[in-house]
Amino acid sequence: MPDPIVDLNELLASLSVSRREGFYCVATVPAGTSLEDGVEALIVEDEGTTAIATLERAQKEGWDHEFESAWLTLDVLSALEAVGLTAAVAAALTEAGIPCNVLAARRHDHILVPVERVEEAISAIEALSCRDNR
Repeated sequence: MPDPIVDLNELLASLSVSRREGFYCVATVPAGTSLEDGVEALIVEDEGTTAIATLERAQKEGWDHEFESAWLTLDVLSALEAVGLTAAVAAALTEAGIPCNVLAARRHDHILVPVERVEEAISAIEALSCRDNR
């Protein structure tokens, strides 16, 4: 596996985005919910446990959920200590008026965007790699 990229200009020049199949949402789930069968991420907050789950699982379980979304993955291999990638993507989506929720993982950033705006979001993100990033 190649080394993760730290430099923002190199990250932006290498930036591409892919869409994960399916539909997702942000849901409040019971404590002890496990990462299986449609639960993609869990975040424990003071007010309760939040899951990023498939819409199908949230509806099946009757979980309180919102922000029905498409899941985009920034395919560039970004280092955890890289500075500015999330800000650049958020700024591009802000400029297009597209709400987003960002999840950072060890190798990639993941962006949840409204399903009906997914193609616009992909275009806005991909446009970052076309700018003069030197």
